[in-house]
Amino acid sequence: MLILKTQKDINNQILALKKGKKKIGFVPTMGALHEGHLSLIKRSKQENEVTVCSIFVNPTQFNDKKDFEKYPITIEKDIEMLLQAKCDILFLPNVAEMYPSGFKNTEKIDFGFIAETLEGEHRPGHFDGMAQIVERLLRAVNPDSLYMGQKDYQQAMICAAMIRARKLKVKLCVCDIVREKDGLAMSSRNVRLDTHSRKLAVEISKTLKKLKAEVAGRKSQVLSLTTNNQQPTTLIKDLEEKAFKSLAKHPEFKVEYFVIRDAQTLKPIRSIKQDKKMVALVACWIDGVRLIDNMLF
Repeated sequence: MLILKTQKDINNQILALKKGKKKIGFVPTMGALHEGHLSLIKRSKQENEVTVCSIFVNPTQFNDKKDFEKYPITIEKDIEMLLQAKCDILFLPNVAEMYPSGFKNTEKIDFGFIAETLEGEHRPGHFDGMAQIVERLLRAVNPDSLYMGQKDYQQAMICAAMIRARKLKVKLCVCDIVREKDGLAMSSRNVRLDTHSRKLAVEISKTLKKLKAEVAGRKSQVLSLTTNNQQPTTLIKDLEEKAFKSLAKHPEFKVEYFVIRDAQTLKPIRSIKQDKKMVALVACWIDGVRLIDNMLF
């Protein structure tokens, strides 16, 4: 595996590969790698001749300085995992390399509602910083395809909007969430949970599964009612409140949101419709660690 640390070096390497007609896949990460990241590497390797992974803990997307300082740094372990996954190139820049003129973002994109709701509401400035660094990484690596995980659902939507706004020639591939055996969504933050909190954290995915099953049942009712010319009465807010309370009943959890939204726009939905693709999204704190998860249905 080739390890490159400057934009000039990665630019030159990719240019040479593209002259050889090689397809490039790119997986941007902040390190502390786990099987979820490796699944993205695997997908990229299946679809491209060359796979590039970047490790860069981006300071501009942390609205909480303490969260940035606590973010796990495991570079030696990360490199070993990438070697085992047969990643071709690791792009490992430092802060000065990616922000040579400082952190000020003078070319912000107005993402509108999708950047203002949910994560945007609870982590002001996060998406500006995230979009800024992903754009810089994409311009440095110039890949054919970009691989991101569904766990960061809203982030993937923002990146899709950024790619359209900047007219970048890259295909965004959003890959399924990879979960632990007990169902907890894999996250670099999971290692910060103590034993008790780690066991309890599985309630997040359990609650999502219960909600998905309930929505599926309600959709069947909606179909039956519609067939008989009756109006469905199930309100989304009732299901949201039930899921929120189910998680919040555990005093260890501080639930920020547990909502069901339109999967395409993230806008609130009033009632269940048979043909509406929806996503349930949750964010909560446990043991001083903020976890997010989601499920499509």
